[in-house]
Amino acid sequence: MIRKKEGFDGQRAVVLPRKIIAGPCAADPLVNGLYITDIGYYPKARYHFRQRNNGVDQHILIYCREGRGTATVDGREYALGPDDFILIPAGSAHHYASDDADAWTIYWVHFKGPRATDAVSALTRRFGGHMGRVTFQQKRLALFEDMYASLERGYGSDNLGYANMCLWHYLSGFLYEEPFSLSENRTSRDAVEQSISHMRENLSATLTLADLAGAVNLSASHYSAVFRKRTGYSPLEYFHHLKVQKACQYLLFTDMRIKEIAWAVGVEDPYYFSRMFSKLMGVAPQQYRLRRGG
Repeated sequence: MIRKKEGFDGQRAVVLPRKIIAGPCAADPLVNGLYITDIGYYPKARYHFRQRNNGVDQHILIYCREGRGTATVDGREYALGPDDFILIPAGSAHHYASDDADAWTIYWVHFKGPRATDAVSALTRRFGGHMGRVTFQQKRLALFEDMYASLERGYGSDNLGYANMCLWHYLSGFLYEEPFSLSENRTSRDAVEQSISHMRENLSATLTLADLAGAVNLSASHYSAVFRKRTGYSPLEYFHHLKVQKACQYLLFTDMRIKEIAWAVGVEDPYYFSRMFSKLMGVAPQQYRLRRGG
């Protein structure tokens, strides 16, 4: 059977010269922590296949947009379908192949750098292995096109800087899918998203843990556990953060008195409000307001 590394109708790829990688990319402090070495798009890549028994010195992210394929990384096999991705750490033995009957369409990028290793570790921890799945977001593809188009125009410092800083955003769309997708129209939201929306709509209220849990039809204990796992904070602590965030806006953009701002964010005691604000922001409300003139 025919197996191909490349040669697919409509394929696109940019392989950065090693002189550019070792020079401008490695020397620029804005990008040398995480930078692209190769990037490409293979549509309907029938018989696509790569095998690297000793791995490569870059990390690889392959995003399967359509069709199906398989991948093996360090001896573990994965089956990929639409909106699955495979992450191959540098130095890992691997091979991957498009499905013969339902050829995949993939967007792929090779990248390096000290922060690249951190990003790969975070992704593998998040997904419990080398493969994950994301919901389709048009802006994910738009980011890819931005990176590709910038590098396709040459290796000037502006092109390299823009493409490689976009890579941070691109990777964040896989690692932090939920906030990445906030600007897209979504027909359903989970309990934590619903709860945060409820908090934002009721910043002037004094809500208890039971109130917040009841708003999303969960028990207080289960709600607290789910919320903390997702955000790293308890629901009430998160609610207070949102209140302080709103208070910052009042301080910067209005002439409301401190007492009025406290009431506007649902805190009846202005002294307690000041303590809550100072604990989070590191300065008292009045000191924060002075920044408006800075």
